[in-house]
Amino acid sequence: MSHEPSTTATPRRRVLVYVALVLTTLALVLDPIARATLADGRIVGLGPLELRLAFNTGVAFSLGNQLPAAVLIAVTAAITVGIGIYAWISAPHHHTVHTMCLAAIFAGATANVIDRLIDGKVTDYFHTGWWPTFNLADTYITCGAVVLIVAVLLERPADTASSPQ
Repeated sequence: MSHEPSTTATPRRRVLVYVALVLTTLALVLDPIARATLADGRIVGLGPLELRLAFNTGVAFSLGNQLPAAVLIAVTAAITVGIGIYAWISAPHHHTVHTMCLAAIFAGATANVIDRLIDGKVTDYFHTGWWPTFNLADTYITCGAVVLIVAVLLERPADTASSPQ
């Protein structure tokens, strides 16, 4: 397996760290603003999207909402750490777009874990009417995953013509 020179490791890892820090911070700053602004049932219409406060004691689509918060925190934190380790190790070996997608996924997962640590639930505030209410961190996870999948599918396969078969 061919490895890229170590000079690419540092810049890609910097991208990973900076993007993850900025996105995580943005999501964590927005959560208390949403809680304060949308308190008492206030709804802000933005066309097809509404800002409406909701709380999720489960994970995606409220799965596991009957489990104790400590279990959800432990499981989601472990998954988040795994994503972070994978992103760190793989950053030097992938395109920058892959690194940025993994940073977004890691940032979203991290922000949701930190939000859940506060009171055992995640603050959600984007409401469409046809999809479960979600937050900015969920958007990072979803968009990061979708763009990563598309990037992988569009990636050119390695030149195998000179490889022995």
